[in-house]
Amino acid sequence: MKKTGTLYLIPTVLADDTADKVISPQVVDTVRHLQYFIVENLRTARRYVKSICPELVIEQLIFVQIDKDATPAQVQASLKPLLDAGKDAGIISEAGCPGVADPGAEVVKVAHQKDIRVVPFAGPSAILLSLMASGFSGQQFAFHGYLPIEKRDRIQALRTLEKEMQQRDQTQIFMETPYRNNKLLEDLLQTLHPDTRLCIAANITSPTHEFIQTKTIQQWRGKLPDIHKQPAVFLIYK
Repeated sequence: MKKTGTLYLIPTVLADDTADKVISPQVVDTVRHLQYFIVENLRTARRYVKSICPELVIEQLIFVQIDKDATPAQVQASLKPLLDAGKDAGIISEAGCPGVADPGAEVVKVAHQKDIRVVPFAGPSAILLSLMASGFSGQQFAFHGYLPIEKRDRIQALRTLEKEMQQRDQTQIFMETPYRNNKLLEDLLQTLHPDTRLCIAANITSPTHEFIQTKTIQQWRGKLPDIHKQPAVFLIYK
């Protein structure tokens, strides 16, 4: 019977120059023995692999990009080396854990359909780390990804999230494109109830720029951090 390769989910860093602190030796050892990678971004994935395994010759490795615009046919094709040649592969996200708010989830879905073994490794997840540090409910929570770009739609989404938070006793977690962070903060302060608690978690795991604070909307007014162009996660809870 023909052997099928294994699909390894390889976590990467959230902040630059932190691999030695947040990436386990097990991950490094696995990457060292892989020759085929399915990645969200070619440039950052190559740089990451070289940073944790400097002895590898990047030109001798194969990187296939599967991002949010990848077609179902491209996703299927990315797994052919595992099925046809028995090659092991590693999935690498742009940041954090692959498959979590990440197009790599589509590859994992097809892998299961093809009976390919999937092996996840623990690593830094901005969603879970921000939840851990928020002081909010970790029993009931929901992640909503990116909110709408248009201001009217975004404000309506925030009202809906606040209503769900109250009705379901559920922490609401969401993100924004970093260059729109400050605009989102303005909308949060203008839209949410003064007693609703907001956690702002930016530059998670960075030894010098990490910022994680929880305050009520009322307390945040006039005291907002400048997180323009900084990766951040936002959480609200009652």
